[in-house]
Amino acid sequence: MSLNTKDISLEQAQAVVAAAIVKAAELGCKMNIAVVDAGTNLKAFARMDDAWIGSIDISQKKARTARYFNFPTGVIGELSQPGASLYNIEHSNGGLITFPGGVPIKDGDVVIGAVGVSGDTVENDHAVAEAGAAAV
Repeated sequence: MSLNTKDISLEQAQAVVAAAIVKAAELGCKMNIAVVDAGTNLKAFARMDDAWIGSIDISQKKARTARYFNFPTGVIGELSQPGASLYNIEHSNGGLITFPGGVPIKDGDVVIGAVGVSGDTVENDHAVAEAGAAAV
């Protein structure tokens, strides 16, 4: 029985970070960028000069949240509003982040990790995360 798992390589994770940094610079943002592997372990991280220290933890939690559920964190946020099917899910798994900025990273149809970005508006966080994920 195949579990159909694969893990992001260090080279891929570094490419994600590099692409995210380029996008953040284009947007004029200073970001924290975290890449986790398929098991949600930190694989690569960058804190751009002058990026908020408080966003270090947020970027890592966004990446883990995206990998735990294999959905962008903004989608999970929509499902976790009062009255929705995942209400209060953010209190699980040691704390999740359910607003945009976390995106699964796929190799074909297989999720191999995730990227989480924090440091600006959630729209910019998401755009930078998407740019990073697209590098794989």
